Amino acid sequence: MMASLSARCYAGDRDLTAIAHLINTCEEVDRLDEGTSISELQQEFNALSLDVARDIRLWEDAEEKLIGFAQLSVSEPGEVIDGWLWFRVHPDARGGDVEAAAIAWGEVRMREVSAMQGGRVKLRTYARAEDCDRISVLTTCGFKVDRYFCRMARSLSEPIPEPQFPEGFALRQFPGEEDAAAWVEMFNQSFIDHWNHHDLTVEKFKHELAKPDYRNDLDLIAVADDGTFISFCYCEISVQECDRTGRNEGWIACLGTRRGFRKMGLGRAMLFAGLHRLKAAGVATAIVGVDAENPSGALRLYESAGFHNIRDSISYVKDV
Repeated sequence: MMASLSARCYAGDRDLTAIAHLINTCEEVDRLDEGTSISELQQEFNALSLDVARDIRLWEDAEEKLIGFAQLSVSEPGEVIDGWLWFRVHPDARGGDVEAAAIAWGEVRMREVSAMQGGRVKLRTYARAEDCDRISVLTTCGFKVDRYFCRMARSLSEPIPEPQFPEGFALRQFPGEEDAAAWVEMFNQSFIDHWNHHDLTVEKFKHELAKPDYRNDLDLIAVADDGTFISFCYCEISVQECDRTGRNEGWIACLGTRRGFRKMGLGRAMLFAGLHRLKAAGVATAIVGVDAENPSGALRLYESAGFHNIRDSISYVKDV
């Protein structure tokens, strides 16, 4: 361990400039599309589930320069509580010491969560498939591979089929916050049997609706004749991310169909509807993240719709 390495808690807004600079310095090397800004960090740190006093950690060198940053996202209480560890280390300080300190901090924090809330806890993180250095650190620290993911892209200059909805279902724009409970119930029923699902709460969903990048015209649902929310496609355009990368991209951020209504073509119809909305918004390329082992066949759906893989990543887990 570096003798000059010191750790401390987040000290509020006065740390934002240094954190943003560190993350963007790492981004220049790593090219993960995970750059940030002070305003984006403020928004993220205001998340309802984040305890900024306990879930953020900073590491500094002997000159008090920020060289490491870690953030933990803790799931809702349940039989198993997951803590997703996101950490960045300055390129000049890499080699295992700061990374190991970040992981050790995450383990201690999750044991605190277990003591306070009861139940088993797991520490989770990820790495790009080609990032051999980070994979080596994670393996040395006792993490095991848990899941594989793909990032896929599709040019919107290519023809987009018109969405075809089964009889009895209609495309609608999500009405808004007054129907948040119905949307959340649909979401949870759509993903309840998927890997590592944790129920979304109405409170968290409303927080998402209040984000600056949220656009109601990109928030689509399929509704049954009786008014039940059945399927959804929410798209997102991050203006600041596009400005940073110089790419004109938008995300299929969330696509799903509730149990009992799958294999009817609703997911495909919602995907095409979302692609049309992104194209109408002036986006050149659609991006989506996919669980490579999704049980409902999401990977095959996106491939058949013209998406191709541009990046692989690996989810890692450790019992603590």
